[in-house]
Order: sequence, then structure tokens, then C-alpha cells
Amino acid sequence: MLAGISATWYTFLEQGRDVHPSRQVLEALARALELGDAERAHLIAIAGQPHAATTSVDVLDPEVARVVDLLGPAPTYVTGARFDLLAWNTAAADLFRGALTHDEHPNLVRWMFLAADAREVLPDWTDVAQGLLGRFRARAGRRPGDAAFTQLEDELRRGSPEADEWWTRYDVGTERGGIKRVRRADGQLQHLAYTSFEVADRPDQTMTTYRLL
Repeated sequence: MLAGISATWYTFLEQGRDVHPSRQVLEALARALELGDAERAHLIAIAGQPHAATTSVDVLDPEVARVVDLLGPAPTYVTGARFDLLAWNTAAADLFRGALTHDEHPNLVRWMFLAADAREVLPDWTDVAQGLLGRFRARAGRRPGDAAFTQLEDELRRGSPEADEWWTRYDVGTERGGIKRVRRADGQLQHLAYTSFEVADRPDQTMTTYRLL
């Protein structure tokens, strides 16, 4: 009633039937459900994408990797669409030990939920992990049928009770800045401010940099 559509048609939407809501209907649903900005964007994205299997590949511009190195003392890294770690500097590797390694396919979400040292490095692990999973869900929603996203989702849910529980809540999020507490290898707690930027011509790639407060 609040959205101005019939209960039957709304039921068809919830059941995933072959209906095609207009942008106006989606906006009305977002208002009726009192969705936040990230949730509203997620709704519109998943309603407007074709459900075809795709495979996304991250290719990092060498100049972007040079910028990461030039930032030097500031811990900085670049992630791809699925939060694969594409580039990082020494300061970032020291700070987020175990995540930024020279493994063939390091991944920030996998480290967060499946590596024991993530909870040691991040004293506020629950809040940080929930936020990261929400951002991963939002990206996955823009790529329905992408096998790489589906495989990573399955891996997280099999290996982490928290990821399995939180995934069913359908939380979504967006990239943003903020303050993060990090425990160094010597046990010292540090407060760092961080901000994230989309890489030019690569909107699925994000550069994140930190500074000590």
C-alpha cells in the first residue's frame, strides 16, 4: 500500500519471477521499506542487472601500483572487485600482517573471515568484518551469476560461522573513510584514519590509505 503496488505483484518480486519493475516502482519500494542510501542503490542494482553468468578480471594499471609505492610510509593498498589485493606497500604489509602477502591470490575478505590473525590485528573485528561483508554483498549484487563471487561466498560461509550468519541478514554497505584501531606485532594499539578512492577508469578497484592519528 505504501509503495502503491499490489500485494500480488510485490509477491512476484519477492519470489524472483520474471517481472521487470520500473525505476519509479523501485524508488517507491525503497521509500516504503525505509532503505538507507546503500540499500537503495543495492536494490536498484540487483533489479536492473541481467542474470547471466560472467567472470570479472581485475587488471591493475602499473601507474596505480607506482602511486601505492610513492605513498611510502602511509599504509596503502588497492583491492579489486572481489577485494582481491592487487597492490600494497611495505607499510601496509607490516600493519595488516598475514593479509598482504605474496601469495598468488591474496584476498581481504578471505583473510578477514578465515585467518586467525585478523582478529588479533583488528581489536574491533566484529564491526570491521560486518562492514566488509556488507560491501562484498553489495558488489556481488551488481554481478549476479558471476562464478567468482559465488565461489568466494560459498567459501566464506563454509569456513566462518559469522559470515554464514551475517550473510542471511542481507546487510549492504559502501566504501567510506573512518577511524580504525589496529594492533601491531609488538602489541601496541594504534588509531588510524583511513579513506578510500575509486581508481580512475576502474570503478571496481579501490585504493585505501591510512595515516596515524
